[in-house]
Amino acid sequence: MRLRSMIILILASMLFVPTAAVTQSSQQKLLIGLIPEMNIFKQKQRFKLLGDYLSKKTGIPVEFTILSRYGNIIESFTTEKMDGAFFGSFTGALAIQKLGVVPLARPVNLDYTSTYQGYLFVRKDSGIRSAANMKGKKMAFVEKATTAGYLFPRAYLRENGIANIDSYFGEHFFTGSHDAAVYAVLNRKADIGAAKHSIYDRVRKDDPRVDQELVILAKSPPVPSNGLCVRKDLGADVRKKLKDALLSLKNEPEGKQVLENFGAVMFIETTAKDYQPVLDMANKAGIDMLRYNYRNE
Repeated sequence: MRLRSMIILILASMLFVPTAAVTQSSQQKLLIGLIPEMNIFKQKQRFKLLGDYLSKKTGIPVEFTILSRYGNIIESFTTEKMDGAFFGSFTGALAIQKLGVVPLARPVNLDYTSTYQGYLFVRKDSGIRSAANMKGKKMAFVEKATTAGYLFPRAYLRENGIANIDSYFGEHFFTGSHDAAVYAVLNRKADIGAAKHSIYDRVRKDDPRVDQELVILAKSPPVPSNGLCVRKDLGADVRKKLKDALLSLKNEPEGKQVLENFGAVMFIETTAKDYQPVLDMANKAGIDMLRYNYRNE
């Protein structure tokens, strides 16, 4: 009789498990994608403390996956069943339009901006000072799915009457990361390079040759820094935990170390409308975002 009573009590308690507990157990982990904007080892180091912090605050293990190339992230987001990604502004705009992802938050940089710019740069001794001087030269892009490393230079060239880069440049190639594009010009493997200003400045800080040997020819309009966007069907409670954790980071005891390691001052809310400058730039570059083939050749 006593055994029967215990079984009844256990069954009854199972019927009244709080909804939050059910939701928590159903989300075993959070898989978040990262674009390869810099050396993979530096990228892992940059995100490690942030991942530990988000795991602690959400109560769900956060796992980061660094993609081998920018262009894979839209496809991989679905095939690898990612819950979110720190999209670049271009890949973010693509994912919002094609996948309906929901932007949550983005970092404020050390210079207190929450945006970045594309730089177009050459060697000081190259004699190149305008688009007209680039004819027949060697161009280093980053990836076809980057704002700073492809979309901006294409828009710049098109505004200067250059629509066909295959016939205009003697050669053009893709470096795969922004720091590699800077070094391609520094090490004379390319005459012109394009890169994200924050990565350019990181290289500049570590390598005095940047200031000594390179000159910036053009800068893009500001676009949103790499923000966290999540799949549209991610649970509202999990989405809120992630967003709250990022926005409150600056006020947490361990927040200073996490932000310092990440290279940011704080995180702020971001929305789909913040990506409009990217769409405007795509229009100037003659690119239809919905039909855009973002893979490199």
